[in-house]
Amino acid sequence: MDRIAITGGSALNGVIPIYGAKNSALKLQAAALLSPEPLVLENMPDLADTRFMAQLLASLGVEVAWIKEARTLRLHAAEIASTIAPYDQVRKMRASFNVLGPLLARVGHATVSLPGGCAIGARPVDLHLKAFEAMGADIHIEQGYVKAAALRGLKGAEIAFPFVSVGATEHAMLAAVLAQGDTVLRNAACEPEIADLADCLNAMGARIEGAGSPEITVRGVARLAGATHRVVSDRIETGTYALAAAAAGGDVLLEGANFHHNEALWAVMKAAGASVEEASRGVHVRRRGGRVAPVDIETAPYPGFPTDLQAQTMALLCLADGQSRIKETIFENRFMHAPELARLGAQIAVHGNEAVVTGVERLFGAPVMATDLRASVSLVIAGLAAEGQTVVNRVYHLDRGFERLEAKLAGCGAQIERQRED
Repeated sequence: MDRIAITGGSALNGVIPIYGAKNSALKLQAAALLSPEPLVLENMPDLADTRFMAQLLASLGVEVAWIKEARTLRLHAAEIASTIAPYDQVRKMRASFNVLGPLLARVGHATVSLPGGCAIGARPVDLHLKAFEAMGADIHIEQGYVKAAALRGLKGAEIAFPFVSVGATEHAMLAAVLAQGDTVLRNAACEPEIADLADCLNAMGARIEGAGSPEITVRGVARLAGATHRVVSDRIETGTYALAAAAAGGDVLLEGANFHHNEALWAVMKAAGASVEEASRGVHVRRRGGRVAPVDIETAPYPGFPTDLQAQTMALLCLADGQSRIKETIFENRFMHAPELARLGAQIAVHGNEAVVTGVERLFGAPVMATDLRASVSLVIAGLAAEGQTVVNRVYHLDRGFERLEAKLAGCGAQIERQRED
């Protein structure tokens, strides 16, 4: 099993390229099931998760062609060979559950295992299934599988989500594009990845209005065509490297990043004492000398502070000159990185969904263990700022969401390497 060794204390200076958003790419891959014509996705991240999704699609009959040097993925679902997504594949990654809606919309039935993914608390799919039922699908859960059928086609419906859910919003959109009539999604998620999915589907011939706002209207069409679409840049990768630069110190250009997708984070980083500016080629982050200031944060649906950057921000605030409070409102059980950060000398007290971080003057390297995707990279950030060597174990979590992380950081002066255990 791989691990990452970091010798801290080196500032980061240089350019870090930002790739396509994992959270968007996975749903865009599922969209290929909706059309018998090819879908070409540019700026595709080459990650464990996107490879898992490609393997699942191939098992359903999709022709998959990676053009690695062009960062492009071509998907062609001319025929659906299977409508069954088995446990062994879906358990590896929660987003693979999103093949259910497209299969249901195009073929009229599907059998998909209930999903797996990171152990960051309960993430039920009830809202997904209720949306499909509102569109006329017959849903049964048997032995860990969702069996769904709409043999006469899905029907447009008005769906009001009881709380904001990115996954349910995206999944309902994927199903509604081929439904008969109009579907209105209320209390919809507003993330940039939602708008990116809508842009791709519209390029395929869908009729979606309002994506990126709390109300989305999907006017069903009989058929979708192929398209070429460029995946939006990854705001979580952007934020992660921005926080790494702030923790380690230095001057970094995040090339290809969209400044406006992370404004909640930029406000926190500026309050902490980092400089963050929009640049012609991306986002420019600088911090030189002195300790960061403490900041209180509370995670919230977009455009609020993202839960997927909470762990990374905690790593930075461990070095603050004072006390910070972090309130997690999206997922329970998402402070599993706190005990590992404490192994580096951080002072963190967790009370339910709130963590109190009392900053220390310095962190010290130690062996630590990743517990989920974002937690793993928070340990890397802390290791960059710590004195001595930090070894992050179980980095397969990290490989699900970050491509070439060691190379990108080493290119900016970090002393970091991947080690393979015998």
